[in-house]
Amino acid sequence: MTLSSSRRFSGSSSSSRFLLSSVLALGLGLSASAMAQVTVPVPANVVNIAASGFLEVPQDWLSMSLNTTREGSDAVTVQNQLKQALDAALAVARANAKPQQLEVRTGQFSLYPRYSSNGKINGWQGSTELVLEGRDFALISATAGKIQTLTMSGTSFSLSRDARRKLESDVQALAIERFKARADEVSKGFGFAGYSLREINVSSADQEVRPFQPRAMAMEAKAAMSDAPVPVEAGKSTVNVTVSGSIQLK
Repeated sequence: MTLSSSRRFSGSSSSSRFLLSSVLALGLGLSASAMAQVTVPVPANVVNIAASGFLEVPQDWLSMSLNTTREGSDAVTVQNQLKQALDAALAVARANAKPQQLEVRTGQFSLYPRYSSNGKINGWQGSTELVLEGRDFALISATAGKIQTLTMSGTSFSLSRDARRKLESDVQALAIERFKARADEVSKGFGFAGYSLREINVSSADQEVRPFQPRAMAMEAKAAMSDAPVPVEAGKSTVNVTVSGSIQLK
């Protein structure tokens, strides 16, 4: 009897603990659900505003591409012709190379077969490219004009890394000052003494303005063949930074 009673008491205790745990878990679940349903009041006197700043500066970095093509019945012959043309151009360019002023690098080098109407290879064609880039526009254009084995294929202007970093920093500071001034105007306009920042977003966009040169390509091709400097003219780059966000009027 004693053993039997002990077993009955032990089973009853286990059931009680299970029931208590279930009740506690249910209570905690209801409390969490109730807390989740609490609506956070929308703060009053919050205003969303935005301000922009932009600066326009001349582009200080020129990239000039020169290339040539060769074709023939033998792939090795075409490849050697391209290599000779590129080596001769590199010899001229490297003689004038200066860090940041005139930097020299090779571009694309391709060689691919040509096919006849019946699908068989009937020849090979390839191309090679040399890129001159830097801040010294006069030196770059003069060097390009001296290269006789390659011809002009294109030019592009941009901002150097240092110039872009400085410009973005200046424009961002300008946009922030305009945002602060607008926040002051808005708070005073509504009769408040000041404001505090709640949320801020900063975004930037770049735009390049290039000069219109209707005769540029013809002049460049002629200059490259006549040992004369290639005519170039840089445009301007504009960086626009917008600061937007919300303020709490006080």
